[in-house]
Amino acid sequence: MLTNERHSYILKKLEKKQSVKIQDLVDETGASESTIRRDLTELESQQKLERVFGGAILTRHNLLEQSITDKSTQNLSEKIQVARAAAELIKEGDSVFLDAGTTTFQMIPFLQNKNLVVVTNGLTLVDTLNEYGITTYLTGGLFKSKTSAFVGSQTVLAMKNYRFDVCFLGVNGLHVENGYTTPDPEEAAVKQLASSLSRNTFVLADHSKINKVSFAKILDLENAMLIIDSMPAEILDDFRKKTSVKLVHE
Repeated sequence: MLTNERHSYILKKLEKKQSVKIQDLVDETGASESTIRRDLTELESQQKLERVFGGAILTRHNLLEQSITDKSTQNLSEKIQVARAAAELIKEGDSVFLDAGTTTFQMIPFLQNKNLVVVTNGLTLVDTLNEYGITTYLTGGLFKSKTSAFVGSQTVLAMKNYRFDVCFLGVNGLHVENGYTTPDPEEAAVKQLASSLSRNTFVLADHSKINKVSFAKILDLENAMLIIDSMPAEILDDFRKKTSVKLVHE
């Protein structure tokens, strides 16, 4: 392999496995150990990975959280497609938990005329839910301005008063081994609780979240159905061994 081909191979393997071993890369690329070490050093200098004993891991950005304003414009068409597919799963008269998030927000226009009750911890969802005439309960609690989400003990206490037919959760990462994750443990706790109070749990994501791992675990893949715009065929089977996956374009 040429240098750029090896670099691409290493980064793709990291995206899938989260870590690589030098000896495995030597075996798989046919390059010498010293060459692989130089490759890893070069990629580390570009802040694309971190060297560890015997190999490398993905650069640790798993505590970073974008603002809801930044996230709202990213992959917007995919989010709308996922949101439409998610809304089709809601039945007349359902009680619904909508997680604070940009994809769950996109569900709202598809919910009108379904005679629903919605509970949410997302402040940005409330005005639009009201505009569409949807009965809405806001959890309250500690307000996290970056994601416009209510979290913490008061949010948890409020949510325990409800039971849901369905809940819809946003995530920052989804991975075959590490499940669904998000940067903030307090937001993860709210998502976990919503799932435990619901008959059915659905995770909404676009393809950019695949093989990403954030700091706080939400759920194992087995505990929620995944609704996503697309997924590479080489990993789709791995996901479907653990959970139901609804591809918007399938």
